[in-house]
Amino acid sequence: MNERNEPGLGELLRYVSDLVEHGAEEHYRQMGLQYRARYTPVLRAIQAGAKTVTEITARTHLTQGAISQTVGHMENDGVISRHRVEDGRKSSIRLTPHGKELVAKLNQHWSATFAVIEELEGEIGHPLRRILEDAAKALERQGFAQRLTHIKLGQPRGIDQ
Repeated sequence: MNERNEPGLGELLRYVSDLVEHGAEEHYRQMGLQYRARYTPVLRAIQAGAKTVTEITARTHLTQGAISQTVGHMENDGVISRHRVEDGRKSSIRLTPHGKELVAKLNQHWSATFAVIEELEGEIGHPLRRILEDAAKALERQGFAQRLTHIKLGQPRGIDQ
C-alpha cells in the first residue's frame, strides 16, 4: 500500500492535462476567442484532411463517442457544418467561414504551443511526448487491467502470457 499517499498515475495524468488545458484556455481568452481546447484535435484532423467522424477518430487518440460529442458542440458553436454524403449513411464535416477564420487565428497559437512543449521537455529533461507515446503503446499491447491481474496473481510480468 502507498503509505505516503503519493498520487497515482491516473491522478498525475489528469492533473498535468488540466494544467495544460486550463493554460491553453486562458490564452484563448487573452486572444479574445470563444474557443474550447477540446476542439483542437478535431480541427487539426480536419486540417489534415479528415472529413468524417470516423476519419477524425482515426487521426486522434480519442474515442468515436468523444469525437461525436465534440463535433456536436462545434456544430452548435458554428465552427463546422455537416453535409450528408451520397449514400446518406455518413455526413461530411466542413469548416464554416467562422471555423476557417478561427483556424487561421489558431495556427500561430498551435505553433507556439509546440514550442512551449519543447521548452517544457528541455526544462524537465525528459521527452514527455515520447514517454506518453511509449506508455500508450505498451498499454495497447497489454492493458492496465491485465497487468493488474498478473500482479495480483503473482505472475511474472510479460505480454506473452
